[in-house]
Amino acid sequence: MDSKELWTRYKKYLCEFPGLGLTLDVSRMHLDEHFLDRMEPEMQKAYGAMAALESGAVANPDEQRMVGHYWLRNPSLAPDGLAKDIQELLKSIHDFTFNIHAGKIFPRKRARFTNLLNIGIGGSALGPQFAADALGTVDDKMKPYFLDNTDPDGIARVLSAIGGNLGDTLTIVTSKSGSTIETRNGMLEVAAAYRKAGMSFERHAVAITGAGSKLDEQARKDSWLARFPMWDWVGGRTSLMSAVGLLPLSLQGVAIQELLAGAAQCDELTRTKNTRMNPAALLALSWFFATGGRGSKDMVILPYRDRLVLFPKYLQQLVMESLGKEKDMDGKTVNQGLTVYGNKGTTDQHAYVQQLRDGVDNFFATFIEVMNDSDAPALDVDAGLTSGDYLHAFLYGTRSALYEKGRQSITITLEKLDARSLGAVIALYERAVGFYASLVNINAYHQPGVEAGKKMAGAVITLQRAVMEYVKNNRGRSFTAEQIAEAVQAQDAEETVFKILEHASSNKQHGIIRKPSVHAYESRYEAAP
Repeated sequence: MDSKELWTRYKKYLCEFPGLGLTLDVSRMHLDEHFLDRMEPEMQKAYGAMAALESGAVANPDEQRMVGHYWLRNPSLAPDGLAKDIQELLKSIHDFTFNIHAGKIFPRKRARFTNLLNIGIGGSALGPQFAADALGTVDDKMKPYFLDNTDPDGIARVLSAIGGNLGDTLTIVTSKSGSTIETRNGMLEVAAAYRKAGMSFERHAVAITGAGSKLDEQARKDSWLARFPMWDWVGGRTSLMSAVGLLPLSLQGVAIQELLAGAAQCDELTRTKNTRMNPAALLALSWFFATGGRGSKDMVILPYRDRLVLFPKYLQQLVMESLGKEKDMDGKTVNQGLTVYGNKGTTDQHAYVQQLRDGVDNFFATFIEVMNDSDAPALDVDAGLTSGDYLHAFLYGTRSALYEKGRQSITITLEKLDARSLGAVIALYERAVGFYASLVNINAYHQPGVEAGKKMAGAVITLQRAVMEYVKNNRGRSFTAEQIAEAVQAQDAEETVFKILEHASSNKQHGIIRKPSVHAYESRYEAAP
């Protein structure tokens, strides 16, 4: 296609929203002339499914739950009673933030809280972490830190970074069920750090959890500074605009009302049933076209702004947890999904863009550009050219280089990056995911695979307890992994028993000694004297 034809196609497929400061360009996807018309009946069904979702229909049949993240930025849409709950939450976040910033709620040994430690995992950490990095400034009211894993070394690194400022650090523990193992472990490690420093963890702690959960009861009983609700109708991957994200962002100093307003405005735009004027619909249809509705190509996210470096990671959870499903809505095995990866530009041009251009054609790219480089005065690094000009040039150079080789791409343009535009982009992708799920007839709002992994992890912990008990009850004798597996009646899990013993013998506190053999799997293990 020559440049004139490409320009004509650009004008045909460009979706503009000046009031939102957002444009979507799908002209470099290989959509044929009649594709949108062919898909119109399916899109109308998707609009109907989305309308039912927003009206309070049960969307997660596994748990008989509604899915209402859209109500968080427009409470008037919520079913009876929930609107009041949302409004009360926003007021309580505002009041708590004011009291923290004003020093009316303060740590016992410091004048005020200046740091913020967020303990969570998955959606309870990734969304807030992404938004905190995207919107943070040197003038933040509180400096955010995150614990999002049960990795002892990772926990130690974060606590080391906080260092002597633990006393003026407010810790938020986020878990809907209140029993998430990774979050519980992080909380126990941090509580121990406060005690070691001669301070009360409880006088520095806030809970975000489900009403009546184990965490909620603990926070109430031990008089934590505050408790905020997590509702069962908000999924983790869409919880950024609930207390999960709004509380830490508000404490950081982010204008959360602008975040909510941008999302609400995008929601309104993407409710239109005019497909050619609906950016979420065009996104979903482009994904469907590129992958044949079967996830046959990867979604590569290329944000050209350092502040958006975590966006691909955020979208990995939103897209892959929502769309990676074994069964469709009719119970048929379909093994659906879309693989997401990415990194910031222009870093990619020195990394995997080589393969994107010249290697296997198994992807479609999404470029995300921000027109306003910075509010700070720009330096001319060459005559009349700034660093931002080069960033812009690299984006369009890479886009053209990919198109030259027949690679497909989408471009999302923001006028500027702020709380409002970030809210809009998040809302755009949330709705696109919902539309795509309808197009391929799957449920985007449950996650049976994640729950299966948790159950299997629990089985490993149970097996570890049995293995440790057997070895220590037979002190003075050594055993191979196979012998121990037979002794604890786990003959079908020899490899797991072997890995448990290897890990235990690598960490002194378990009191297990490893006696090497020619082959690692023939090693013998015994209790330390």
